[in-house]
Amino acid sequence: MKTANVRIRTAALALTLLGSFPALSACGIRGTAVPVDAGGAPSRASCVARPDPSAAAGLATVTVQLECASQLVPVTRRVSLPDKPDDAAVVAGALLDELRKVPSGEEADAGLITVVPQRLTIAGPRPGDPAGTLRLSREPGELPQVALAQVVCSLVGTAAADGRSTVILGGPGDTRPLSFGCTEEMRTHPDTADISGTTVP
Repeated sequence: MKTANVRIRTAALALTLLGSFPALSACGIRGTAVPVDAGGAPSRASCVARPDPSAAAGLATVTVQLECASQLVPVTRRVSLPDKPDDAAVVAGALLDELRKVPSGEEADAGLITVVPQRLTIAGPRPGDPAGTLRLSREPGELPQVALAQVVCSLVGTAAADGRSTVILGGPGDTRPLSFGCTEEMRTHPDTADISGTTVP
């Protein structure tokens, strides 16, 4: 009888000890009372979309800036530039058309988006404007931050900006146009970068 009682007490003690350490018996990892920040989940967006191989021949190749994973990414498009491939307003209009387009299925799958307003338009200078001015249908400063970064970084260096590293943008009102450049900060952090233009001499 004594041996049986000892065995019963031993088994009960073992069960009690196991119940006191559920974390140890569950997975072998010591618990902690301090929250651990492991960071956000890694982005699955590739941010890369191949050019459409079915695009018609004779189209011009242009590059526009779309947003992906909170940064600007260059995307190649094929567009028609009838009659005036070197006209600043024509090229600017073609680039803006591409920026306003809903990304293709492949582009969307890669995580690419655009926030440029669908109704935004662009035109050439008005009398009295500095040479090379482009007039948007909204004041540049009223555009969403990322949208303005997309427009500026898509226009600089092209025929729309006469090949310059800056582009002169104005709005529909009488506000004096300003010169905008595309900086590395605008490309990598378009939502927080300083995109204030500078006065044109």
